[in-house]
Amino acid sequence: MSANPIRAYAAVTAAYWAFMLTDGALRMLVLLQFNGLGFSPVALAWLFLLYEVAGIATNLGAGWLAARFGLAATLYGGLGLQVAALVALTQLDPGWSIPASVAFVMAVQGVSGVAKDLAKMSSKSAVKLLAPSGEGGLFRWVAALTGSKNAVKGLGFFLGAALLALVGFKPAIWGMAGLLAAILIAVVAFLPKGLPGKMKSDEAWGGWRSQDPQVNRLSLARMFLFGARDVWFVVGLPVYFQAVLSDGTAEGRREAFFLTGGFMALWIIAYGAVQAFAPRILGAKSQPEAAIVTKAITWAGYLVPIPFGLAAAVLIAPAPAPWLTATLLIGLLAFGFVFAVNSSVHSYLILAFGDARRITRDVGFYYMANAAGRLIGTLLSGLSCQFGGLALCLATAGAMAATSWWAARRLAQD
Repeated sequence: MSANPIRAYAAVTAAYWAFMLTDGALRMLVLLQFNGLGFSPVALAWLFLLYEVAGIATNLGAGWLAARFGLAATLYGGLGLQVAALVALTQLDPGWSIPASVAFVMAVQGVSGVAKDLAKMSSKSAVKLLAPSGEGGLFRWVAALTGSKNAVKGLGFFLGAALLALVGFKPAIWGMAGLLAAILIAVVAFLPKGLPGKMKSDEAWGGWRSQDPQVNRLSLARMFLFGARDVWFVVGLPVYFQAVLSDGTAEGRREAFFLTGGFMALWIIAYGAVQAFAPRILGAKSQPEAAIVTKAITWAGYLVPIPFGLAAAVLIAPAPAPWLTATLLIGLLAFGFVFAVNSSVHSYLILAFGDARRITRDVGFYYMANAAGRLIGTLLSGLSCQFGGLALCLATAGAMAATSWWAARRLAQD
């Protein structure tokens, strides 16, 4: 245990904030840049596939690596890899063919995916080991970290769209690489000694799944929860907003960049705020773990009808219309609120279920499932948007939300 847990928590949180700011900005930069170059929805989805595949592979091994070498080492590794990925992306040549551009960006995004999950696993595992016990301390600390992280990522969405419109693609990437490199140097210099997480040398790998059935069930629910979000959030929704907000001119596309990035940034920020306040929303301060499990099941069920209702609205509308756009905005806000509570409860439960002696491996497996859900959602987002439009994206999201609810109900099993 660190001699100064508050300082250690603050340092880890600051590093995670800096990482997620560049992560959100990079996603929006890549999405809007290549959408503006005429890439199809399927091609846009392919740009992010290796990012999610890398997350699956990384999380399977990152928990063991953190346990073997310590959480500080994996945190530094995540930040350093993100700097390398950003620098590599500046080498993209506009004269390359579409297949070459897609392959290069996929590879760089794969490195970024490894970086993200190293940083995420390190930060979340540290909370389990640093948070105070009693009176909902663990839930409050993990909710604050998760919520603030997503608020910062939302700012990154807006930052990416704004930088693309104001300075262009490559200068924006160089600026983010420089900022993150400075943060990495500061974290290495000021992170308190003794950040926990290093296991005894005689402890073994222990298999790719968790030894706790509850962790495995929660991971399954998490996978379909994030698939339900990304199946319409990654490609379908930004492409729809870009289409209805732009008049096709260069100036119109620039304005659409700002409006699309700005709205998605505000959505992520609001989503993070709800996550941070989830313990109060649920009244979880004095409730036992079993009561939180019951709430996780209930709130998973609340999510299911929202995307199905929005899919019906899209099918009714013969073409994009103001009333449909307004309906989608309201539905997105409702989905975000319920999704945020679900996500925050999951983030608490994985740390509550996890054994402190192998917490990095349990968290790594859980976030492997998270990355798998994002991968599935990203792939289905491009395919469904290409062949069925936004209505199919939303219907698929509803089906995945229903599956997440089914998996969450198994948490109540003995």
